[in-house]
Amino acid sequence: MKLWSKENSNTSQIVEAFTVGRDKEFDILLAEHDVLGSLAHTKMLESVGLLSKEDLIKIQEGLTEILNQIHQSEFTLDPDVEDIHSQIELMLTKRIGEAGKKIHSGRSRNDQVAVDIKLYLRSEILKIKEEAKQFFDLLISQSEKFKDKLLPGYTHLQIAMPSSFGLWFGAYAESLVDDMELLSAAYHVANKNPLGSGAGYGSSFPLNRTQTTEILQFESLNYNSVYAQMTRGKTEKIVAFALSSIAATLGKLSMDACLYINQNFGFISFPNELTTGSSIMPHKKNPDVFELIRAKCNRIQSTPNELTLLINNLPSGYHRDLQLTKEILFPAIEELKSCLQLAGLMLSNISIKDHILDDEKYKYLFSVEAVNELVNKGVSFREAYQQVGNQIDKGEFNFDYKKQLHHTHEGSIGNLCNEQIAQEMNKVLEKFEKK
Repeated sequence: MKLWSKENSNTSQIVEAFTVGRDKEFDILLAEHDVLGSLAHTKMLESVGLLSKEDLIKIQEGLTEILNQIHQSEFTLDPDVEDIHSQIELMLTKRIGEAGKKIHSGRSRNDQVAVDIKLYLRSEILKIKEEAKQFFDLLISQSEKFKDKLLPGYTHLQIAMPSSFGLWFGAYAESLVDDMELLSAAYHVANKNPLGSGAGYGSSFPLNRTQTTEILQFESLNYNSVYAQMTRGKTEKIVAFALSSIAATLGKLSMDACLYINQNFGFISFPNELTTGSSIMPHKKNPDVFELIRAKCNRIQSTPNELTLLINNLPSGYHRDLQLTKEILFPAIEELKSCLQLAGLMLSNISIKDHILDDEKYKYLFSVEAVNELVNKGVSFREAYQQVGNQIDKGEFNFDYKKQLHHTHEGSIGNLCNEQIAQEMNKVLEKFEKK
């Protein structure tokens, strides 16, 4: 059943199947937000004289009942209903009669779905923020716990200089700080109200868009009715960029973990129940969780580009192409939340090998330490570099690499600055609340 159906108008079943596509699958995620939008819209309609008080009471009671169904997971989309907007309006009309047919005054499905998506994205961004903050706290905690566990640092995948698990965990914690900067920016873009823009050109009704903005607790509104429609696709793309930044951090961490668990490195391990085996090789403990996080996060990082290719050549105004943004972005949101959760599970159960750098093969990690020791004795850096380099070339380098390292500057092995990194994260989190 379609809200736009007219007498003697029918759509071919093959056309209908093609145009609806997977839309219902993702529309169900918008159900709560569609009802909330209608509650705000109808309250505004009554305040400007487009609904009677009696009709408003019926409508609000009926919509609240539908909202309760949604919260209790008792809501479904009927097979013959086109979309979530149709389903809710038709359900309401069945419950309360003719008054249910009045809720669409002053709006189009264009601004209805736009506000639904904004409300959905705003809600999901806050969930991701909480997941990311929990993962951040774990990284900081593990950084402090393992700050004295040394490991080799690499450049070009060649042994470079001494590092530590304190530095390693802390690096990804600070990476999340920058990721959350993008997420907070995306939140503010999503937190603007497009409702009342209609099909994209406003309405002759005396709508009070400020009122719906306040009821729905939006930070502001998309003022220009044409631009309110142009935010479809653009908002999703901006959110996707923020998701892709977090995904990049998780993907890189996962690649490190896959290397470090490899027997040729052997730096870390996990309980058997968090790894998988081989059908033929009984010795295998595969890091499938990290491999799948890496793969899923690579796919999430493709989302902004996919959205760009979808919307890039569209002129202003609404186009059915925009329907597909949901099936691109919504699964990416769910994937990112699960990746954050599973990465947290893995790192909560990590075991780290002791005395990694005692292995003879890592002695060249300390070549810079040897150079710096000579500099501290008054030798110029360039001369010290040549002396140590010559010793290495001749196989005569025997610096006592087992002695304690003294790295004290900000962000080094001996001064992780985790407290300062946590303060930076708190500053970013405060931006989600600013209006």
